[in-house]
Amino acid sequence: MVVNSPIPEPWRDHYVHPCAWDMEFPPLSLPDFFAQAAQAHAEQPLVDFMGRRFSYAELHREARAFAAGLQAAGVTKGDRIGLFLPNVPIYISAYYGAMIAGATAVNFSPLYTAPELEAQVADSGTRMLVTIDSVALLPTALKVLDGSSLEKLVVGSLADMLPWSKGLALRLVGRKSLARIPARPDVVRWAEALGEGEPAPVAIDVGEDLALLQYTGGTTGTPKGAMLTHQNLSANARQVEAIDPRKGDRDMIMGVLPLFHVFANVCVLNRTVANGGCIAMLPRFEAGQALKTLERVKATAMPGVPTMYQALLDHPGLARTDFSSLRVCISGGAPLPGPLKDRFEAATGARLVEGYGLTETSGVVSTNPYEGEDRVGTIGQPIPQTRIRLLDKEDPARDAAAGEPGELAIQGPQVMRGYWRRPEAGATVFVDRPDGRWLRTGDVAAIDADGYIRIVDRIKDMIAVGGFKVFPSQVEAVLEEHPAVKEVLVIGVSDAYHGEVPRAYVTLKDGAAEDGEALRTWLNARIGKHERVDQVVVRESLPKTMIGKLDRKALREEVAKVS
Repeated sequence: MVVNSPIPEPWRDHYVHPCAWDMEFPPLSLPDFFAQAAQAHAEQPLVDFMGRRFSYAELHREARAFAAGLQAAGVTKGDRIGLFLPNVPIYISAYYGAMIAGATAVNFSPLYTAPELEAQVADSGTRMLVTIDSVALLPTALKVLDGSSLEKLVVGSLADMLPWSKGLALRLVGRKSLARIPARPDVVRWAEALGEGEPAPVAIDVGEDLALLQYTGGTTGTPKGAMLTHQNLSANARQVEAIDPRKGDRDMIMGVLPLFHVFANVCVLNRTVANGGCIAMLPRFEAGQALKTLERVKATAMPGVPTMYQALLDHPGLARTDFSSLRVCISGGAPLPGPLKDRFEAATGARLVEGYGLTETSGVVSTNPYEGEDRVGTIGQPIPQTRIRLLDKEDPARDAAAGEPGELAIQGPQVMRGYWRRPEAGATVFVDRPDGRWLRTGDVAAIDADGYIRIVDRIKDMIAVGGFKVFPSQVEAVLEEHPAVKEVLVIGVSDAYHGEVPRAYVTLKDGAAEDGEALRTWLNARIGKHERVDQVVVRESLPKTMIGKLDRKALREEVAKVS
């Protein structure tokens, strides 16, 4: 089965701009993409950082100055510039500035340890790294500078980016959170890294030249660098913008997702630039601060992961927060439980829709509509100019049988070129068909008659129980319906008779006191015999990834260590 967008007429005619599905996305480099926005919205704010606002023109000038500084330092086309940054304004200047200089930006998580950062610096061949003077970042970056082929460290001052009073308070009271910037030739302050004059123009092949190396989360092995071109990123931002039926209205987006992650890179940064909006940027997610910021800036949208929405619901400040400006929230990164969606919408009055994407697709593949029919339990429909098909789960050279689930495959302008220095991995993730190359997602999906996609599970997460295939997400969905259950993960554990059996791990809502045996009895009465769990283990917490989604791989590793 192959589904193209434009697809179903009801969605097209009633819920999106009439021409959205017919849109084309001409080749466009990220430097030109940012320049066009800066020209159109020069004096409008692009960033609100803790109350201080930075205009499009201001950040565009700074990006060009950083590009000039890079070129003066010998950076040439194709060199890699690393971003080891939380959500701070210089992220934008460094990100676009590297590309204006012709370099490739490389995102690194600010939660990395020195060995993790050093490994990806070496794998990517990063020459220069940009960070800030935080005790959580600068010491780690200095260790990598001393122990790798990294040539230079550029360090921004967090206090300099804050409003004057908050910057002064940080310098006087928050000194323990700041690290001293050492005086050494291979460490340069941000202001010193900005060049004078205009950067030299660089010819960019938008479909071939890399704008960004975005490392996968490593849920299926060693993280790999997805090679994302200028067209991949600019097209995906325009695809996401196209599905908003109210684009052009006041656009104030909550920037609580980390920009180093591909979800935020497209849905917070590039999509906001495409729409001329403003990002209310927070260095990290903290529910209380997010609620206060949302109300202060009168945010209209907030992309996030399910655990973020749960944290907002759990915070005592929720009931005192004015959500009247909030129009839509986009959930990604993990399945959105139906009860969580219902509770969040009832508490805020905002629409919470689920979407889907991958690092390998620059961010977004599909989403439920912002207005109109939202089919709970699905990841919506493909965004414009995105084609999907279902492959046979055992033989990807064939399509799945009609009406049967299959491995979801993607074709569109947002699909990566391949994996950095790993052609063998790229060869296995793509499948060639007469109508072109398709990206295999590893996700098992079903598609209804209206083009709504439902993810059944990941192929590698399926549990083999005596010859039967059990999808963990289906068992999790049932257990999530129990009123005491807050979060749940199901994994396979070894069993002498069946080979594997499912086991559930849960956290409970505040005040709940159910024990694991009671939950197991309740669950097993509601699922198939082959799906029944051997235990429900109640825990204080479940492991999460760096963006806050539940981490099945980490749980498996924890369980294996004690088995």
